[in-house]
Amino acid sequence: YSTDFEVHRNWLAITHNLPISQWYYEETSQWTLDYPPFFAWFECALSHVAKYFDPKMLVIENLNYTSRATILFQRFSVIFTDILFVYAVRECCRCVNGKRAAKDVLEKPTFILAVLLLWNFGLLIVDHIHFQYNGFLFGLMLLSVARLCQKRYLEGALLFAVLLHFKHIYIYVAPAYGIYLLRSYCFTANNADGSLKWRSFSVLHVTLLGLIVCLVSALSLGPFIVLGQLPQVISRLFPFKRGLCHAYWAPNFWALYNAMDKALTIFGLKCNFLDPTKIPKASMTGGLVQEFQHTVLPCVTPLATLICTFISILPSVFCLWFKPQGPRGFVQCLVLCALSSFMFGWHVHEKAILLAILPLSLLSVQRAKDAGIYLLLTTIGHFSLFPLLFTPPELPIKILLMLLFTVYSFSSLNSLFRRERPLLNWLETIYLIQLVPLEIFCEIIFPLTPWKRHFPFVPLLLTSVYCALGVTYAWLKLYISVMTERISVRQKAE
Repeated sequence: YSTDFEVHRNWLAITHNLPISQWYYEETSQWTLDYPPFFAWFECALSHVAKYFDPKMLVIENLNYTSRATILFQRFSVIFTDILFVYAVRECCRCVNGKRAAKDVLEKPTFILAVLLLWNFGLLIVDHIHFQYNGFLFGLMLLSVARLCQKRYLEGALLFAVLLHFKHIYIYVAPAYGIYLLRSYCFTANNADGSLKWRSFSVLHVTLLGLIVCLVSALSLGPFIVLGQLPQVISRLFPFKRGLCHAYWAPNFWALYNAMDKALTIFGLKCNFLDPTKIPKASMTGGLVQEFQHTVLPCVTPLATLICTFISILPSVFCLWFKPQGPRGFVQCLVLCALSSFMFGWHVHEKAILLAILPLSLLSVQRAKDAGIYLLLTTIGHFSLFPLLFTPPELPIKILLMLLFTVYSFSSLNSLFRRERPLLNWLETIYLIQLVPLEIFCEIIFPLTPWKRHFPFVPLLLTSVYCALGVTYAWLKLYISVMTERISVRQKAE
């Protein structure tokens, strides 16, 4: 079983047995509570159901407790909370233009979108095999997106504010929400050229949005502010001492940066430019867990990643402000914010790629260019999640599930845009095909070699670096596509 079973079992026990004043101080297990208060209350509510399955799972000291009843409850709770995700997908499908000609219902954009979201391979393995509660959290996000697309701005703002206090990783896309609400809700009219009509600014609308944010924050953080524990909560939510990278490198810019540092280190040792006695052994053969010092390249600080992330999202935010393009522009900005934060964020989890993939699904059924980028990013992003399922029995399961989803994605979107140019060019196709020999080497050939004992991290390194090249390419291609579209719209307007 994955460590997340124990993580959430421990959180069930903490919130069930301890007063709220001790939730963010308890350290019996290494898996301390590090999610916002709303998720803690969610675990507390689940614990009152869990006691009827097996009360022993709620004993804090029962570390790594995995009875059949415990696993059954945890699996069932994920399935039950996915009801919200299903409803959110339905609402998103109502926002998609379904007028494109189709021979039957299976080729309609709304049907394709529903399948791409409900049967998303990454979400399926992360929640229902690896085990987490991402389904209902993504449900909240997609539902908030749907409400904004339906011009139900206050509902969308409320849902997103609640989501942030369930899981703070969604702060990555907060700039897209903030700018879009300010531009589309707080300014009630535009000039003929699409520019802002400053006199249409609504103080009432700003006040309503501010009240929503303040009330949700007060409900979530208020008790801890009263107890004087806000600094402790913040330190748990943002544990910067965990290091630049997660347990294995997420396929982002820092994976390429770390690989370059390792390559330069090896070159420096071969050429006697570096002193071997001053280089930690773990930096050459192990994964990057907790704080890590680069050997050749400058060490990266949390502030540096924040600056890189801020700079990388600025163009998308500016586009949304000056040329909003309605709900479509908002979703484009949301995806770019998620992907930019994934590329340059501090201690990014590999699973965070889903934060870009799922909303990109909404764009993929509306335009051929977006469909091509979706196919590229989804295939790479999903492949990068393979190391989460590392046991031999899981190998055929993950390959089969990804194969089924990938085949459907390619066939359905190619059918939807069959009258337009190919969704992928020859270079992109070759890149994706090379994932097959990479998987064969990492899963079958490498474990049989003597290198496995001395360099166990090589398969993860190869997977992360190769996928990082593809994710970087997809990010740049999406940015260029959005910029080109905005320039084209501006030229037509002139």
